[in-house]
Amino acid sequence: MATWGLIVEMTVGTGERKHMEASVLAHVEGSREEALAELGEWIGRYTPEHPRSPKRSRVFRTADGFLLVVDGAWQSFSSRFTVAELVKDSAAPPPEPQPTPVPTPEDAAPLPAAPPEDAAPAPSGPTVDRYADGVPVKPAWLGRTDLP
Repeated sequence: MATWGLIVEMTVGTGERKHMEASVLAHVEGSREEALAELGEWIGRYTPEHPRSPKRSRVFRTADGFLLVVDGAWQSFSSRFTVAELVKDSAAPPPEPQPTPVPTPEDAAPLPAAPPEDAAPAPSGPTVDRYADGVPVKPAWLGRTDLP
């Protein structure tokens, strides 16, 4: 299934500093037609930064999306809405790990022999006082002389 970027290229700045800047509004998984439909909804909610006092607004349909032209008191501003297929993303999340295969009985290693029942239990070392959540009351590093 393809991933589509909903992109807006808008006029920013005024006068001689007026230029176009692009930004991604959203990503859509599915068909191109579904992405175009979602883009059409974005146009209804979109309010351009310029002009401050719009006099006339027109939306044109293009092959890849829409063109919004807003006439202001002194000059016109445009916003181009485009649907484009995402081909590469350098900041994409890593793919989900593949599930590990379940070993079959033929692949399983033989189990170690159980100790005889009359054998003495293995020493467990000194007992450590612990809180209810299992954290030791006294840290293991406390009182060590080999630490700076």
